Amino acid sequence: MTDNFWQKLNKPFFALAPMADVTDAPFRAMFAKYGKPFGGPDVMWTEFISADGLFLGGFDALEKDLIYGENERPIVAQFFSKDPELMRRASELAVERGFDGVDINMGCPAAVICNQGAGAAIIKNKKLAKEIIRATKEGAGGSASWRIPVSVKTRTGYSKNEIEEWIPAILEEGVDALILHARTKKEMSKVPADWSAVARAVEIRDVMGVDTVIIGNGDVKSKEEGVRRAEETGCDGIMMGRGIFGNPWAMTDHQATKEERLNVMIEHAHLYEKIFEGRKPFALMKKHFKAYVSGWDGAKELRTKLMEAENADEVERIVYKVHKVESL
Repeated sequence: MTDNFWQKLNKPFFALAPMADVTDAPFRAMFAKYGKPFGGPDVMWTEFISADGLFLGGFDALEKDLIYGENERPIVAQFFSKDPELMRRASELAVERGFDGVDINMGCPAAVICNQGAGAAIIKNKKLAKEIIRATKEGAGGSASWRIPVSVKTRTGYSKNEIEEWIPAILEEGVDALILHARTKKEMSKVPADWSAVARAVEIRDVMGVDTVIIGNGDVKSKEEGVRRAEETGCDGIMMGRGIFGNPWAMTDHQATKEERLNVMIEHAHLYEKIFEGRKPFALMKKHFKAYVSGWDGAKELRTKLMEAENADEVERIVYKVHKVESL
């Protein structure tokens, strides 16, 4: 039996995109605590995690990437590798750690990943893609009495649009969900997402007669826009990435006040420090400061000050004492 949460979600649903050094445990905690009460996100994703790193490079270094809270459910663990056996083991680990699903990254365009033969590079090797999917499904339970659902996140192609061949190759393997970033690897994020490709993926799914959930991804910045894209393409869900920075309410109708955003930013900074102190530099938090602090008079001056902060206590002092923002 499969506990396939994908089939139980109201449509269109909204998912939090996996992003390296962004969708870590403290970041997701803010969305779970502040976004979910207003209705979103419906599905959470971890950062993408190297299966090679887990089993060949020292497990402890990536241990923190597997942290999640019960209020994040359903939570999906995403892994990448060109090695089917390591993906099988990673999938087994996801089951052991209680994740609700496991996702295979076949879309990351970063050179450091593609040069390993992983991420979007797998689009060029359909035979390997199929082997990886089968191994991941086996690790997730395979034909056993219980398994968690397996999904694939990918792009429309490597250097050109290849969905007519690429999408069927994935769907033939019986994945539970397919997330399509509507750009090629070559396009990165330099051109507008081609949502007609998402609509075509839905058509291919329907013609094949499979029940794989199709999720569109690319340039969506609000719930309203996501609902419109789902209506236009017929996809089941929307994944949001860059549009969620600094806004745990991005997938909801809630319009946060300046005070709400700044207080969440402070909480985020303290939790980041608590979880990652000694493992990740505090400087990685600063990308979030730029997103939380925008859209009002004086935001630029506050951002400039926050760039000088070296820890969460300094962030709190700058917001509350220097800029006189009230704690909620």
